Amino acid sequence: MSKPLISVVMPCFNAEAYLAEAIASVMEQTWPAVELLIVDDGSTDGSVAIAAEAHARNPERVRLFKQSRQGPYPARNLGIGEAKGKFLAFLDADDWWTPDCLERLCEALADTDAALAYCGWQNVGATFRSNEPYIPPDYEQQDKAEAFLRAASPWPIHAALTRVDAVRAVGGFDTHWRSCMDYDLWLRIAVNRPIVLVPKVMAFYRHSVAGQITAKQWVQAETTWLVKKKFVETHPAEVAHLGSAKLRELIDGGYLQRGYQAYWRRDLVTARHVFRSILKSGSWAPRDLKYLLPALLPLGLYERLIGGVDGR
Repeated sequence: MSKPLISVVMPCFNAEAYLAEAIASVMEQTWPAVELLIVDDGSTDGSVAIAAEAHARNPERVRLFKQSRQGPYPARNLGIGEAKGKFLAFLDADDWWTPDCLERLCEALADTDAALAYCGWQNVGATFRSNEPYIPPDYEQQDKAEAFLRAASPWPIHAALTRVDAVRAVGGFDTHWRSCMDYDLWLRIAVNRPIVLVPKVMAFYRHSVAGQITAKQWVQAETTWLVKKKFVETHPAEVAHLGSAKLRELIDGGYLQRGYQAYWRRDLVTARHVFRSILKSGSWAPRDLKYLLPALLPLGLYERLIGGVDGR
């Protein structure tokens, strides 16, 4: 019997340094039925030439699409629309998999009604998080709604294999968000459908210094908060059992905790933004005010105030 086809969508923008390695990671998978859809987002380096060469070598398995600076999530949505496979995976142009990754994930989905399978991963070059290999928990053994709302995205975008029809049924990625679109997608797919853990590290996520600049951390923190709030508003049946107090703890409490984490590592841009938002929401306790109220100052004064505290 023929193996079901897996479609891999790879957005690409100026990724010539790692693109050939990422393409090889897909083409060398032990699962025999894999197609690669590369969506270039207006690269100005040698990325298009590398992708075109891969297509020329294997036109039946590698397809190349182009768009003009719309971003990685519109690129992924383009790939979702063009995918021919039964299963779907996403791999960025600077990340990679073990050769058996797709095979193990696909076998885990076989003969089940699960919407997706996910695996362990390892960060490479991270500065604000661990670089140790990590196996996530078996979320099916927990309250998935609570577990998914407690933190941010439960796995990197390339540490999962999902069914194409599951992604299309929820409309793909919601591109109105500023970030965290993968987290939003996993919430909409995985909370109310079965998922399967493959307890092996098979996905590798390459962090770059440019992608970790402090100025963007507050955007991720705020968007995670807003994604959670929208999910609760639009999926009341899935979260009703948690109750309003637990939901405030998971959503507003989690956001405040991210503000404190930023504060103690002295990412004051993020801390100030989170603290100001929490003050407006009213989700704070009196003990928080000594940290929250100074955030009402202009950024320069706030930074000097905290710097003065540090200097004592």
